[in-house]
Amino acid sequence: MTERVVIGSLKVHKNLDDLVRNEIAVGTGIEPESFWMALGDIVRDLGPKNRQLLDKRDALQTKIDVWYAERTGRPLNQQKHKEFLTEIGYLVSEGDDFQIVTADVDPEIATIAGPQLVVPVDNARYALNAANARWGSLYDALYGTDVIPEGDGAEKGTEYNSVRGAKVIARTESFLDQYVGLAQGSYSRVVEFFLTDEEDHKRLAVRLDTDEQVGLADPAKFVGYTETDELLSSILLRNNNLHIEIQIDRSQPVGREHRAGVKDVILESAVTTIQDCEDSVSAVDAEDKALVYRNWLGIMQGTLDAKFEKGGHLVTRHLNADKTFNTPDGDTLTLPGRSLLLIRNVGIHMYTDAVTTLDDQPIPEGFLDAMVTALAAIHDLRGLGKFRNSKAGSMYIVKPKLHGPEEVAATVQLFGQVEDALGLERNSLKIGIMDEERRTTVNLKECVREAFERIVFINTGFLDRTGDDIHTTMDAGPMMPKPEIKSAAWMLAYEDWNIDIGHLVGLPGRAQIGKGMWTMPDRMQAMMEAKINHPRAGASTAWVPSPTAATLHAMHYHRINVAQRQAELVGRPRASLNDILTPALLGDRKLTADEIQCELDNNVQGILGYVVRWVEHGIGCSKVPDNNNVGLMEDRATLRISSQHIANWLHNGIINQEQVITTYKKMAGVVDRQNAGTANYRNMSAAYDASFAFRAALDLVFEGRSEPNGYTERVLTARRREVKGVFQGK
Repeated sequence: MTERVVIGSLKVHKNLDDLVRNEIAVGTGIEPESFWMALGDIVRDLGPKNRQLLDKRDALQTKIDVWYAERTGRPLNQQKHKEFLTEIGYLVSEGDDFQIVTADVDPEIATIAGPQLVVPVDNARYALNAANARWGSLYDALYGTDVIPEGDGAEKGTEYNSVRGAKVIARTESFLDQYVGLAQGSYSRVVEFFLTDEEDHKRLAVRLDTDEQVGLADPAKFVGYTETDELLSSILLRNNNLHIEIQIDRSQPVGREHRAGVKDVILESAVTTIQDCEDSVSAVDAEDKALVYRNWLGIMQGTLDAKFEKGGHLVTRHLNADKTFNTPDGDTLTLPGRSLLLIRNVGIHMYTDAVTTLDDQPIPEGFLDAMVTALAAIHDLRGLGKFRNSKAGSMYIVKPKLHGPEEVAATVQLFGQVEDALGLERNSLKIGIMDEERRTTVNLKECVREAFERIVFINTGFLDRTGDDIHTTMDAGPMMPKPEIKSAAWMLAYEDWNIDIGHLVGLPGRAQIGKGMWTMPDRMQAMMEAKINHPRAGASTAWVPSPTAATLHAMHYHRINVAQRQAELVGRPRASLNDILTPALLGDRKLTADEIQCELDNNVQGILGYVVRWVEHGIGCSKVPDNNNVGLMEDRATLRISSQHIANWLHNGIINQEQVITTYKKMAGVVDRQNAGTANYRNMSAAYDASFAFRAALDLVFEGRSEPNGYTERVLTARRREVKGVFQGK
């Protein structure tokens, strides 16, 4: 039997009570009993509203299903469509224009445009890697990826390739020329960096291979330096609010070969990072939640470390210290060594039995997340930890899968009660709204209004947004093939709409406007070609899959001044609501049998590849090879799309149940082979009915239409708990 502690109106799993009592609450001034009593009050006060909001989702979907089913195969009359959605309360009327007034926001969110990482906080090593990705080596990012082609003798290999290294240096020097250029000449011709004294400040100068001495084209971009043994060891430059550090060391192998002694060029990269409790983790019980919360606490206290073997050596990773430079005017400048961290809590639809009511009813998991993660953040807010995360005194909570203004308002109310319970000033807890459900998209302005004092973030989460669009419009007809949805009218309008609303309500200069993930971590050249469009669209941040990708994507923010770009976009016509409400239907188009099977194969392979790791190994986010062995970053959002797409085709008669099962069995063999050699891997194809992962993958499709909003968490959690019960004795 699971040991629980009764405190007030709650039964708390002993693991969680011990964690709060002996670790999280220590030093905060919050008594553990008071903490749990306050959570009990929140459950009593807000729990019924949470259930009502979920019931409203279901009621709306039922009405929408009927309306679409009556019109299947007929063109949508968008005027009648909007009238219907307004009548049932799905689409709300927009109020007067307004501007957000969020205060006490760190510059990383308010004024610095740059890449953003999302990382599972249950994996200490990954969480630390992401937090430390504020600074990244441009040399390493270029050398280790396909941004530098491997032809003409520039192969990566196992040993350092000087030909490839020369191409990396040339590409880096070209980058410097473009954005922090010299008054004349090129960085490729610099043989020495040095400082000159001018009145009351120092100026950066270089000596070219012609013996000419020149400075920067814009001297104001030189903002700092360091010296070692009275020799210049680094130069700090700033462009578009982002820093570039040129490191000099002629004793180091690369620096010894470089004519000016440059050993590396370091870019300010992942300016912000979302430590994730949601889609990228597999947390199904109190034990898992304790790990999530303990890691978050360690980050807030600055004490988290991770030990692992690398290159035959035991490595211990910690949070990076801040970086300090001398300034040209004789002062010092200290820059954060770490990303500014946000924390993503779960959505309102998640319930947990890690804490229950006295009659053993699970409580909303988001209530628990908000209370525990905020308690841990007190160590940062009160300066109790080794480092500071928010110097502005705020905690940033990303809230996913909200449906419309009512749910935003309920979240704001929750945050207020958490602040009261923990003795925090009003609006200390900021909210990031994931614009990843259709009901939020079409009501985005009113969603922001409900959080106008707290909002710091809106983001086009196009992966979940696609899954929700498919589920919401299930009865409208069969969807076009999944890859084509990226170019559907609703998707293009949705991406612009988010920017338009963000500008309208005054987010620039106070909050982030974000864009979604690049899912192919090994295709960095393709990312460089595509992801420039995010800052060009006016987004101040965009998600990337790795620290390396963050360093490369940072180059885009040197190229595009986002603040200027946002100013240019102000006043353009708002994207079309009619387009947003137009489902990506197949229409009269007839797919061949091969096209149908190819789409089914790809979806099923992706589902199985992700689910087997989630259910069998508790891995919530991983690089899963597709049918062409291209690694794709998969989490529950990508799973939601694939499972809902198959459910849509099944429901609309494009495929049948037998075809789905046959494809599942075929692709199980493919996934098994792709995972050959993985420790503790259990082949699905050895016994389909005995495989928890295989059965979960089928459930996701065959129960996909009836599952509220097409979410995957219930199926995954149930099967993961079965695995833990069988193989771990839980």
